[in-house]
Amino acid sequence: MYLEHYGLSEPPFSITPDPRFVFLSERHRDALAHLLFGITQGGGGGFVQLTGEVGTGKTTLCRLLLEQVPENARVALVLNPRLTPVELLETVCEELHLDLDGRRGSAKALVDALNAYLLDAYAQGLRVVLVIDEAQNLSVEALEQVRLLTNLETPTQKLLQIVLLAQPELRRMLAREDMRQLAQRITARFHLTPLDAAETGEYLRHRFRIAGGQRFPFDASAVRRIHLHSGGAPRLINAVAERSLLAGYAHDVAMLDARWVDRAAAEVLPSASPRRRSRWAIVLPVAAALLVGIGAAGWWWWTRAPVEARPAPAPVIALAKVPAAAKEPPVPSPAPKPTTSLDAETFAAALRAAPVQPGSTGPVVDWIRERLQPGYLSVVDGSAVFDEQMQAAVRRFQRDHGLLDDGLVGPATLMALASRDDAPLAGSAREGTE
Repeated sequence: MYLEHYGLSEPPFSITPDPRFVFLSERHRDALAHLLFGITQGGGGGFVQLTGEVGTGKTTLCRLLLEQVPENARVALVLNPRLTPVELLETVCEELHLDLDGRRGSAKALVDALNAYLLDAYAQGLRVVLVIDEAQNLSVEALEQVRLLTNLETPTQKLLQIVLLAQPELRRMLAREDMRQLAQRITARFHLTPLDAAETGEYLRHRFRIAGGQRFPFDASAVRRIHLHSGGAPRLINAVAERSLLAGYAHDVAMLDARWVDRAAAEVLPSASPRRRSRWAIVLPVAAALLVGIGAAGWWWWTRAPVEARPAPAPVIALAKVPAAAKEPPVPSPAPKPTTSLDAETFAAALRAAPVQPGSTGPVVDWIRERLQPGYLSVVDGSAVFDEQMQAAVRRFQRDHGLLDDGLVGPATLMALASRDDAPLAGSAREGTE
């Protein structure tokens, strides 16, 4: 319908988790690095936990992760965790293509078959990863069964790495006293936060450009309102933006402002008002009722109390007018120090084209050099070249972060560089901000 009107080749704001449209904010890059670590470093054992509010992009990151699975990894993906412990075991075995004849319904037979498969995979140098989406829907009994799967191990390492993708309810569940055994086995935690206002604008432009659009149809006021109504959740951003484009097409409008976004939000969201108002909708009526009650009680006391019991009126005191203080001129903020950065599209393209070849130049190589400075490379200006000196620095970085020190900047090294915060990603597994 509206595609031709806005010069698009496909819908830009579909809510399906299409990896081609993925927008990697700084937080999403860190989250993806944690997930990739869970697959590529699977022998470390323990759980990798990624949580986030509804619609913040967890499933989309999972889809992008599956596109980056190494050849030596085998992944079992559970999308519907509302299962009994035995049903969960059967689902995991089915995902790994195990023969379940005569084993269905028996937890011991299923665990024995899974253990035999894991030992055989270990002997072949394969990593096996279990990814559970919507993990907050796991029952306590199913979570305990998942924990017991991490007991499958050799004398030197765990045989199964488990990645949990969930809403924040999982964190509250694992904070319970009876879940402490599982909580202590989580070696990497990361919580996805919604996009801020600037990232919302970048997100809208990114998806519109991927869909073939040339002229961005939202003005600055529209972008601000989309962020306000959606709270920065990508799924809600998509819903409001999609309906805004439909409204613009129906009324033959090329540039959409805040009015069109407000109308669209009123149609697709439970409440088009910013979420802050829901609190006042409760507080204001209560406060009004209290004021009415206090006023009525005061009137009753005043009409019935003796005259001598009433307080005397306070004397009126004339106050001298105090001149207003002169406003001080605002102190200008210091200009931010320029840094090399990659937009989401360039970073995603670098992941697909990895590894970076020796002798390469360009924005990706400039960004790699900056991420290696100053700990692994001296700070220098000018364009970077992926030469022997930078390869040596990459090898040192890889050794410090538990990666294969081949000097090649592949997907795992790119992710580690993107999530670098002066602490190695491997080892104790750096945790994200909770």
